[in-house]
Amino acid sequence: MLRAIHPIAGIVGFLTILVFWSSTVYSELFTTHATVAAVKSMVLNGLFILVPAMAIVGATGMSMGRRRKDAPAVAKKKRMLIIAANGLLILVPAAFFLSTKANAGSFDTSFYVVQVVELIAGATNLTLMGLSIRDGRAMGARRRNASRT
Repeated sequence: MLRAIHPIAGIVGFLTILVFWSSTVYSELFTTHATVAAVKSMVLNGLFILVPAMAIVGATGMSMGRRRKDAPAVAKKKRMLIIAANGLLILVPAAFFLSTKANAGSFDTSFYVVQVVELIAGATNLTLMGLSIRDGRAMGARRRNASRT
């Protein structure tokens, strides 16, 4: 069951962050402050999808990889710590801050500094998650090939 839930939760988390990130970039570059505020509110509401997905991916990954010492598994564990820290320490607080500021119409320097930090942290998480998805697919392919022989 974990082998089914883990990749689904990982893809949901990855796609959710990708939608947040691309919507933010698009709204900042091409739309009005009202649209930016709407996007920031949607990102905040979207945390109700993202946080559980990431918790599930972390818990199932740690459970499945508890005893694994191979390089891809070790790399995934290290990446997950960075992804989790990035999310809990930067992305979640930034979502609350930016939504509050945007909905108040306060598009000042602090808003844009936090916005840039959020975009960098989001891009970092997307990159790390993409690498973990790649490694997970390779690990699954090796496992399937080994069971066939």
